[in-house]
Amino acid sequence: MSQAHHDTPRSPVRRVVIAGGGTAGWMAAAALSRTLGKVLDITLVESDAIGTVGVGEATIPTLVTFHRLLDINEQAFMAATHATIKLGIAFENWRDVGRDYIHSFGSTGKDHWTAGFQHFWLKGRERGLAGDYGDYCLELRAAQEGKFAHLPRGGINYAFHLDSGLYARFLRQYAEGFGIKRVEGRIGEVAMADNGDIAALVMDDGQRIEGDLFIDCTGFRALLIGQTLGVGYDDWSQWLLADSALAVQTESQRDAIPYTRSIAGEAGWQWRIPLQHRVGNGIVFSSRHMDEASARQALMDSIEGAPRNEPRLIRFTPGQRKKAWERNCIALGLSSGFLEPLESTNIHLIQRGITRLLQSFPHVIGQVDIDEYNAQVASEIEHIRDFVILHYHVTDRRDTPFWRHCAEMDVPDSLRHRIELFKATGRVFRIPNELFTENSWTQVMLGQGITPAQHHPSPDLMGDVELKQFLESIRSHVEHTVARLPRHMDYIRSYCPMKSADT
Repeated sequence: MSQAHHDTPRSPVRRVVIAGGGTAGWMAAAALSRTLGKVLDITLVESDAIGTVGVGEATIPTLVTFHRLLDINEQAFMAATHATIKLGIAFENWRDVGRDYIHSFGSTGKDHWTAGFQHFWLKGRERGLAGDYGDYCLELRAAQEGKFAHLPRGGINYAFHLDSGLYARFLRQYAEGFGIKRVEGRIGEVAMADNGDIAALVMDDGQRIEGDLFIDCTGFRALLIGQTLGVGYDDWSQWLLADSALAVQTESQRDAIPYTRSIAGEAGWQWRIPLQHRVGNGIVFSSRHMDEASARQALMDSIEGAPRNEPRLIRFTPGQRKKAWERNCIALGLSSGFLEPLESTNIHLIQRGITRLLQSFPHVIGQVDIDEYNAQVASEIEHIRDFVILHYHVTDRRDTPFWRHCAEMDVPDSLRHRIELFKATGRVFRIPNELFTENSWTQVMLGQGITPAQHHPSPDLMGDVELKQFLESIRSHVEHTVARLPRHMDYIRSYCPMKSADT
């Protein structure tokens, strides 16, 4: 493309067109209409005839922040989406068959400015003074006990299990309240401008929807960013072997627990996500190690309750679009990339893409905006990618070809460094602005079986009595708080009983 072609002046951004609905489209519509709706003309195009993938039903605490920024009423949202509380993820059979742990939200213990709490815990274990690492984390113990309540001053960290279809419906109603326009129908053609930007979406019925900025929420099709603008894709399947999923909903058999279950199997893992009215179930697997029929059988043999639908097969390539922003088009959600939902990061990545756009929203689109946005997107998802790979690679499982491959494979240098650092020293250095905290990395590395060879010398300054008192004061505070919490579903029934699915 010639330099003159690139230098054709762009108009100020006044018209934003969102291609596609679903979670990504309506989250973008909600945020843009709430914050910039008075100065932008925002149109969302979607077709009722095109389904959405919709397996992202578990979230992380950043969604609480997103809703607060948009002044979304939490009780109304939870009632409308049949939501329950999520305090973390139970990883069952990941370290080895029969060995489980929880990666919980929040923090564990109390850090010193020189060293994280894990160093004091390691010293306590060495001296026979410490219990399980999770005993010092409120969210983890509350999850184990099936309890939850909001606490003063944000005293407990939480996220949600939600019905993604109902969430999109809820956000649509919210966004339409701020004046967004929705156009029903299929996109027949993407019309290009002389300067190489996208000029308009042309519908099957001939309607032309022009814009200055286009947001691609067309899912795996990537109609704008991939098919039209030709932006390539980085394939990460050399590290993330899973490339297929089957999803099925079942009737609830018991009260919902406040955590997601991730159950490792022969060639991947299964999820269990409890909502107020049903349970979301699925299996994520490597088609190189398990065929669809075997995966379907494994899933259906393990579910509890009557199925509400036939299992749906989803094929995917783990990876990331080479550029999330190209010319006047930004990809959000599946069009920008996909990581399996092991750590419930897909809705978070949509949210981060939207927040990043709002914080750097251009008057006139310039290359400097595009380059900075793409650099931040790439950095964030690579850290999340490494965190997901960690679960597969650091394991004692050698019982199937899948797990032997995962344990023996080369991993990205960035992840190898983190593993070696923790293994040798017990230290985790969080990279600025990355999603997962030092506590998250510590919980998973300990949970997957790494015992650091040494710890920081700060705990050595404490005698047995002082160290025991320090650890016991934290543990007893956690236990006292958990004891006073109500049962999770008792709280949900009083706080946000679900609306009828027909409303």
